[in-house]
Amino acid sequence: QVELVESGGGSVQAGGSLTLSCAASRYSGNCMAWFRQPPGKEREGVAAIYLSGGATFYHDSVKGRFTISQDNPKRTVYLQMNSLKPEDTAMYYCAADWEGLGGSSCGAWIIPDFGYWGQGTQVTVSS
Repeated sequence: QVELVESGGGSVQAGGSLTLSCAASRYSGNCMAWFRQPPGKEREGVAAIYLSGGATFYHDSVKGRFTISQDNPKRTVYLQMNSLKPEDTAMYYCAADWEGLGGSSCGAWIIPDFGYWGQGTQVTVSS
């Protein structure tokens, strides 16, 4: 059974930085991503990484501020978040796509394509 365990959320002032980690167990697919869900809003894709090759994808709102990376042997994905803004406040979720997709929709952030989810970690940015 695939398990995703996130860590690294917290509270920070605007302009600050945080790094989120997501460790995957028993996952053999090709795409891992970070989603976020602000209070009262829908879940949205933030960043994704194609594990075979390392191609990365970003939502326009975080380009230039967030960086997704991987430690492949450890099956761990990181989200480095810099220049944080109050509008980045949300519950952040790590997700991995269904193995059968082969990562084909990585970066499209189609929620049903992601069959595995972490428990979420809260990020709060104060002004």
